[in-house]
Amino acid sequence: MRRIYESEALHRDDEEQFTPNQRRSETPFQAMPSVNTTALSRRLLPNWLRNRAVSVSVSTPREEFPLGTTIPFRVTMANALPVPVTFRTRSPILWTWDIDGETKATRTQIREPPDEPGEFRFERGERKRFKRRWKQLFRVSASEWTPAEPGEYTIGAGLNVDNAVQRGLYDQTTVRVSDA
Repeated sequence: MRRIYESEALHRDDEEQFTPNQRRSETPFQAMPSVNTTALSRRLLPNWLRNRAVSVSVSTPREEFPLGTTIPFRVTMANALPVPVTFRTRSPILWTWDIDGETKATRTQIREPPDEPGEFRFERGERKRFKRRWKQLFRVSASEWTPAEPGEYTIGAGLNVDNAVQRGLYDQTTVRVSDA
């Protein structure tokens, strides 16, 4: 495109409606370079303020489910501040969910997450929603699952950070599985 404009191959006329206008030689005003808000959040916001700014909640459509049915749940994370907030996570897995303390309803270690840290970023006022389902099964090996017994189970979710419960970055709800 630049060659066409420099070669004057186009007919230019300011008065004719469907021809391009004369090209201005001065450069237009350029926007300011963007600010690295992740680094700014880490340097300016104290940890206690970051922890209070982001809320985590877990919800289910009902409290009681028949045995053998899938239990849907929603995890909502919201940043209440008008500035971006960034959390350094333990691994590239930014958040986790669990059933009665068993991560992803797994009673065995299938694979280790990488040791490198990750970053979970919330834009100003951002709300993140995640939908997951628990099929009332617990994984006991790479290829074996056991069904859940009737009773009460706690579904929890939180950011993958150290001391997420104490920092207020974790929530849980209780559901009841009945024989119907």
